[in-house]
Amino acid sequence: MATITEKRAAFRGLHESGCFAIPNPWDIGSARYLQHLGFKAIATTSAGFAFARGLPDNAVPRDIVLAHIRELVDATDIPVNADFENGFADEPNDIAENVKLCVETGVAGLSIEDSTGDKAKPLYDLDYAVARMKAARAAIDKSGADIILVGRAECFLVGRPEIEEVKRRLKAYAEAGADCLYAPGVQAREEIAAVVDAVAPKPVNALISGPIGLTMTDLAALGVRRVSVGGALARAAWGGFIRAAKDLAENGTFNGLADAAAHGELNEFFQRLEAIQAIS
Repeated sequence: MATITEKRAAFRGLHESGCFAIPNPWDIGSARYLQHLGFKAIATTSAGFAFARGLPDNAVPRDIVLAHIRELVDATDIPVNADFENGFADEPNDIAENVKLCVETGVAGLSIEDSTGDKAKPLYDLDYAVARMKAARAAIDKSGADIILVGRAECFLVGRPEIEEVKRRLKAYAEAGADCLYAPGVQAREEIAAVVDAVAPKPVNALISGPIGLTMTDLAALGVRRVSVGGALARAAWGGFIRAAKDLAENGTFNGLADAAAHGELNEFFQRLEAIQAIS
């Protein structure tokens, strides 16, 4: 098993060149399967984990999220980036304390959003959002841990799809100490390219949550450094579950189970993992 220091160093290296996929598991099983497929890093998903807990996105308490992050870090041999939502606080000092707790889970990276959770005012004023980012940066630096700080501009997700505002915010977060920049919801080629250009040479994370006609090769050509899928893998699993459950409930038939993963295949996979862990 790689050490936390080794995972963090590897994660830092991934951000220096090329383009890598950083998919989002929602539990230990999905995390270990993604590692098995050869992905070099994973990221938590606030939505995927919340749905698994029977809650809406952004409704899971901080301490439960921290326990979940630590669980995935401990369960895998690859770096984990934490979707740390808006830091579970408003005030910069509280952000710093929460980031310190997140660092202690062993993560290799964490993101801080600029969304308030208030529909009347969905984004923090830029100066205040910058102060929050600086507080997160200072907490990481004080810890001495080599952790990637991701600055997120949530404009497109909160009804403000203004690319100039996204660029303005991301540039400010980069100057405040964010190592990687991220604007979920930005998916048009020209807008992705504009974001990459605005914060260069710092790396950009693109969120692709469905088939939009872009491939990893396309995104690499646009200058994107890393690509996540947010809650999309969890929603894909939910899609299969819902179709099969509705078929049983409404039709009394079992056609929805046709595409289920084979029990033997999954059982053998987890048996192999268990044996490897027992040796190590």
